[in-house]
Amino acid sequence: MRSKLKIGMLIFLTGLLLSCINKNEPSSSILVHHSGALKTIMSGNIAATINLDSLSKRNHLYALGATENLKGEIQIFDSKPSNSFVRNSNLLIEDSFNLKAALFVYAEVEKWDEFIIEKVTNKDELEEIIFEIAKTNGQNIEKPFPFLLEGQVVTLDWHVINWKEGDTIHNHAKHKESGLSGTMRNTEVKILGFYSTKHKAVFTHHTTNMHLHFSTDDDLIAGHVDDLLVPEGITLKLPKQ
Repeated sequence: MRSKLKIGMLIFLTGLLLSCINKNEPSSSILVHHSGALKTIMSGNIAATINLDSLSKRNHLYALGATENLKGEIQIFDSKPSNSFVRNSNLLIEDSFNLKAALFVYAEVEKWDEFIIEKVTNKDELEEIIFEIAKTNGQNIEKPFPFLLEGQVVTLDWHVINWKEGDTIHNHAKHKESGLSGTMRNTEVKILGFYSTKHKAVFTHHTTNMHLHFSTDDDLIAGHVDDLLVPEGITLKLPKQ
């Protein structure tokens, strides 16, 4: 009888200990998937790695990337594409899944938690703030996670790539200069980002833990975010824990 009581007590205490440990662990993460890698692109391989049609039926899909041959930028917000291309020196926005990507990062997020952040003067500050908010609020920062920014930016520097066929020498500056670029001021935008400390030269550049794309609220401009100035009070959204 005593032996059975000891075993029962041991099982109870083990369960209690595991419960306490689990409460201190970060919540389970939203799965972030990627196809292709920036280091592969920088080596000169800009061929397609995924067909977006294969994801067209996904619910609450959020994604960003670059099209095959680096002929445009991909932005998908809640399963609605706002992909951007350069045609005859003009910016063209298309809402189709009928294209392929050389680089593609995506996740499915049904619900988000909202936070109000302070004024941010550049991407480096934004990176630090997002990390701290995510860590404080139970996001598993050991794994990549998506986030959204919604509201008016003071300024936002952007570009849409349009790579010259046959050019095999790649660098970040040439990518920015190959297509269209500009600076928006006092504009309402939605920004999709993916954060990771482990994917430099994969889906973030080697100097940052973030990759950001945007679309204006009217969907007239969309593309890659190069830098930004965010006023106090913009909304940050993280996957709901």
